[in-house]
Amino acid sequence: MNEKEVLTPEDVKALGPLYDDVILALKQVYDPEIPVNIYDLGLVYELVISKSHDVYIKMTFTAPNCPMADEVLADVKQSVESTPGVNSCEIELTFEPVWDQSMLSDEARIALGWDPEL
Repeated sequence: MNEKEVLTPEDVKALGPLYDDVILALKQVYDPEIPVNIYDLGLVYELVISKSHDVYIKMTFTAPNCPMADEVLADVKQSVESTPGVNSCEIELTFEPVWDQSMLSDEARIALGWDPEL
């Protein structure tokens, strides 16, 4: 992905619906050990969509030694690339910063039976 590509306000407005669709696609992929999708778990650190509809995702896992990492990454790629309008999906795996429970969305906290205010 061209990191120097600058989106105009018109580009951003045009890409808005695709961005929403990609987030919905990410919410279809679940962590194999926690019954919450990867987006609400806070595993997606960065989501960028280029003018040519190439998607770049920087993400992590709840633990660096996740035994299902390859399967989850494949599910993310398949789910995003099957989104109408998406050209391709590149995923970068990182462990900086280290994931922790503060990254959970309110939806994830409720799904886990936790108080979303904590």
